[in-house]
Amino acid sequence: MIKKRFKKLTSCVMAGSIITSLIGPTNVFAQDMNQNVQAITNSENQAQVKIKERTSVHDPSIVKDGDTYYVFGSHIEAAKSTDLQNWTKFTNNYTTPNNVLFGDLSKNLAGSFAWAGENDSDSKGGFSVWAPNVFWNADYVNDNGTKGAYMIYYCTSSTYKRSAIGYAVSQNIEGPYTYVDTIMYSGFTSGDSYDTGSKINTNYLNTNIKELIDNGTLTGSNSKWFTSNGAYNTSYSPNAIDPELFYDSEGTLWMTYGSWSGGVYILKVDKSTGKVIYPGKDENSDSGNITDRYFGTRISGGYTKSGEGAKVVYDKETGYYYLYVSYAGLAANGGYNIRLFRSKSPEGPYLDAAGNNAVLPGNVDNAYSGIKLIGNYKFDCLDVGYKAAGHNSSFIDSDGQMYLVYHTRFNNGTEEHQVRVHQMFINEEGWPVVAPYEYSGDKISEDGYSKDEVVGYYQFINHGNSNSSAMIDTLNVELKEDYTVSGDVSGTWSMKDDSYFMNVTIDGVTYKGVFFKQQDESKYVSKVMTFTALGSNNECIWGSKLELKDSEAVQYAGNDLEAKIPSSTKSDITLPTVGAYNTTISWYSSNPSVLDSEGVISRTANDEIITLTAKISKGESVYNKTFNVVVKGKLEKIDLEPTYKYDFDTLNESNEVLNSGIKDGSAILVGSASILDDKNRGKVLSISNEKGAIKENYLALPSDTFSGIINKGYTIGMWVNVDTTDPNYFEHSALFEGNGGGQDKYPVTRISANLFSRINSNGAWADATEISKPLKANTWQYVTYTVNSEGIAVYVDGDEVGSAKGNLTACFADDFLSNMTDVRVGSGNIWGDADISSAKFDNVSVYDTALTDQQVEALYNEEVSSKPEEPSNPSEGNGISFNYKVDEAWENYVKSTVKLTNTSDKTISNWALKADFDGEITQIWNASIASHDGNSYIIKNSGWPQDITTGAAVEFGFIASYEGEKAPEITKHSIVSSEQRVEDDQYKVDFSKSSEWDNGFNGELVINNNGNTPIENWVIEFDYKDTIESIWNAEIVSHKGDHYVIKGKSHNANIKAENSVSFGFEGVPIEGGKSTEVPENYILSEVTY
Repeated sequence: MIKKRFKKLTSCVMAGSIITSLIGPTNVFAQDMNQNVQAITNSENQAQVKIKERTSVHDPSIVKDGDTYYVFGSHIEAAKSTDLQNWTKFTNNYTTPNNVLFGDLSKNLAGSFAWAGENDSDSKGGFSVWAPNVFWNADYVNDNGTKGAYMIYYCTSSTYKRSAIGYAVSQNIEGPYTYVDTIMYSGFTSGDSYDTGSKINTNYLNTNIKELIDNGTLTGSNSKWFTSNGAYNTSYSPNAIDPELFYDSEGTLWMTYGSWSGGVYILKVDKSTGKVIYPGKDENSDSGNITDRYFGTRISGGYTKSGEGAKVVYDKETGYYYLYVSYAGLAANGGYNIRLFRSKSPEGPYLDAAGNNAVLPGNVDNAYSGIKLIGNYKFDCLDVGYKAAGHNSSFIDSDGQMYLVYHTRFNNGTEEHQVRVHQMFINEEGWPVVAPYEYSGDKISEDGYSKDEVVGYYQFINHGNSNSSAMIDTLNVELKEDYTVSGDVSGTWSMKDDSYFMNVTIDGVTYKGVFFKQQDESKYVSKVMTFTALGSNNECIWGSKLELKDSEAVQYAGNDLEAKIPSSTKSDITLPTVGAYNTTISWYSSNPSVLDSEGVISRTANDEIITLTAKISKGESVYNKTFNVVVKGKLEKIDLEPTYKYDFDTLNESNEVLNSGIKDGSAILVGSASILDDKNRGKVLSISNEKGAIKENYLALPSDTFSGIINKGYTIGMWVNVDTTDPNYFEHSALFEGNGGGQDKYPVTRISANLFSRINSNGAWADATEISKPLKANTWQYVTYTVNSEGIAVYVDGDEVGSAKGNLTACFADDFLSNMTDVRVGSGNIWGDADISSAKFDNVSVYDTALTDQQVEALYNEEVSSKPEEPSNPSEGNGISFNYKVDEAWENYVKSTVKLTNTSDKTISNWALKADFDGEITQIWNASIASHDGNSYIIKNSGWPQDITTGAAVEFGFIASYEGEKAPEITKHSIVSSEQRVEDDQYKVDFSKSSEWDNGFNGELVINNNGNTPIENWVIEFDYKDTIESIWNAEIVSHKGDHYVIKGKSHNANIKAENSVSFGFEGVPIEGGKSTEVPENYILSEVTY
């Protein structure tokens, strides 16, 4: 969710509960959150650690003054520490006129509040002052002519886009600070306009831009600042919040700022005045790292995607500038997480470990851009897990130690938050990696650790790439003596002599990091071995060693099963026979006819509660663990009629959509909403909107849709197909919303494009925002959400993907929901959200009861069985469905998207497209130009995804220039990739055995590319008499007799010129004993064009 909405939530907390609970004795909260009893691994006679004094400063920005560390944060809160572990708050929030940092807050910051942040719009009745940055500027010239001042850069904000950045100075780091100037504005419009609930005229001439034009700094406004209707263009322009300043290697001062919207920007700062230096002209308009005359240079994000709290740290030892950015929404269930990039220049481009630019190439998912440092996790020594770590600061102390400082929430159902500090270490490739546990004064061993210290069992966390709010699974692995990794993941590991450096290779990805022995976060003195590393896939992994006796191991393994055995199921479940710590597990079922000891189910008409018993053994120790699993009943029919159903097959003479439900009432097409023929579903509803359109183009349902709905609730079901790649896509646009008459008119119910589902009615509310399965782009899926007095449930294709429990009885009292008279599909502006940009809908249904999960499944099955016949597609050919779409055109440029869908029954490997296009492609993303001759192009994959499986699709986009009056289109197209044999002199295969044991061995094949061109999507065939039992870094395509066909994994499918790839396997000798067999008769093929 956009930061402003969460900031407002936090601001409300600050105004109330923070004053009473968070601003109070923080050590009480620390006891609740940090007294972590490690029940299995610690005994009561161990020494206990001293309780740390915690602080709740949101968006902490750290600065060191003498021997004291300070964190300054949002809502005018700050704290200090002498050891980075115990903090004392010294501020008084928004108190005024005696504000610790600003004195008379309203008067002192009036220059910034004139634009945003005081008693205005969503800051009604208070203030919104966020995310300051404090530092000592020795070059600043004070009013009296002296040099040097503490400077605080802050932002004030109203709405999700209208903000201002100002700065103030002091001779004391703890204030008070005196206002100097406001230097950056956002959310302005091309003409006179007013936001809801605001008296501020947002015309850009009411900002400092007018003065900059008058004095010649700017030649005028930039048309890209605005949409076609004069609104603020949040796809290009930033939200002016989260200022952070840093010095580069030459001593130049820079400011980064920005959020969501148009991304993060950077500007030089005049050290003597503190004012930013505006570029004055637009540059690099054809690249992602644009320079805007006013905003500066974009270094991250854009296209309204999440990204805020940017921080740049220069490390003179590596020569890199490290850029940190926080993605997703900052609430506990918002998925907030920290991303990392680096550059050799302060202005970028900043790249991640996979080589992606921090600046997005278009309106694409940003989850795979940036190294994700911390997700939502819980080690065994923690009583409660951590969630939504973000808006960090980072610094390198005088002793060279690097730290990460951030706020985190907890997996306890609240929005309470605290500051955490972790050490960071530079790995062998110059990337900072984060210590798994918070800083407790430990120092890393410069000489490394012995093999005996690091070998053993670890809890293992892979923070992944997702922006999900779900907790990450805590896995179990063993680093073995033979340098292999076993357990929940498998691979190899290594350590560097006389150093703390280490590597772990899993599924062909090598993660590089360090071993570090540190205090864990239990209540006891407990130094444990850990590792932290990051891979070229932008994923970070952590390990925390856990040494257990057999009696403890069986209990631990039993507890570990809790995350693996579902509480309910509609399909077979996996019952592991080997558990954590190499325990042995046997399973017993109370009713094998419904759920047997192999995990196979046989569903009946009703829910059946089955007790599974796991007998867990290791050595002489045995532990029994029981699980109650509900095998869900299956209904053949839903046996309910909807009150309203719109299949879009029939319109009346007034062009209204007829209802086939049990109530009367047609739906009205509003604006450009229309009915069109879809190749998959026949006649469907189509909605398209320009950026920023609100309540313009949608389907209006009858005003009595929710009349008479009581505690048994309601259900909304519909087929949806959302184009999430549309440049104007906004994930919070409503698929469906009912409200009391428009913006801020309650009650409300809604489900948005990210499947967040809500109700707020008659004083009760619930939000289902933890979604496990988001919608796929440009794909028909059946979405259902149900609401009753006990909560909300969200389903995709009949399976639950999210829920929220709560007492919602008040929502349905006295027919209160009948006040929701403004009911729409594809639109909903209760919070001012834009209409859906591009989507199709079918079979929109409303039920006056909350369907059970069995009924939802039956409804989906009925919908699937009644799917219309698919008409033939004349554009299909060569096993591919081709779709070309012009997203935007200006002057003699066109921005287009191409979608390729595999309609054949075979995977299209290493796809390459030959296309005729009468234009000059100047920029391309998610693909690359392999060749270009005249108007003939060969466009191929950029490595991911390299293959298109049956039914799957890939998309790429490009910007092209052209001549003439009409934008060109692709006229001819075909897939040209095919399998070809590699000549024998172009490669060499080496075979070796790395280890052998009784009746087994590990083997390795290395394929060397001797040529001067890459070998792509390699497949190798050979004859081999021994048996390959398991394989890594490759997969077996076929095995008949002695003949093997093996291909690479996605990460090593291509072999660069004069490079090699390898894969390993576990083999069994054909005749027992030591093997003497070697592979022979190699044939290497590749898929190319």
